[in-house]
Amino acid sequence: MFENARGAAVIAASDLARARSFYEGVLGLTPDEVQDDAEAVYYKLGGVPLMVYRSGYAGTAQNTVFALETDDLAGAMASLREKGVSFMEYDFPGLTTVDGVAELAGERASWFTDSEGNILALSQRT
Repeated sequence: MFENARGAAVIAASDLARARSFYEGVLGLTPDEVQDDAEAVYYKLGGVPLMVYRSGYAGTAQNTVFALETDDLAGAMASLREKGVSFMEYDFPGLTTVDGVAELAGERASWFTDSEGNILALSQRT
């Protein structure tokens, strides 16, 4: 049924120009395609097609909307911090972070928000 289908991660932005500034300026992505009429921009992040589009529902999800695995979590976090990104702190049963990092079974993970309030995750396998 889906042998020739293509998929993409989809992230909402209430202000597409501001979101582009974040994804291009902070994360260093280059647009693959810009659809002015659809108010959407396509990128590739970690090899995954990523569509950022204008929506009034941006930032309303209380869950991770995109996860990216890296082989250098500390380095990635330091680079993002230099660009003004703050990492979230959690302290509840089953998930506690120290300096933005949770030590989980088989991975270390951190979370941050984009310019639109969407939650993104970084992780590194241990």
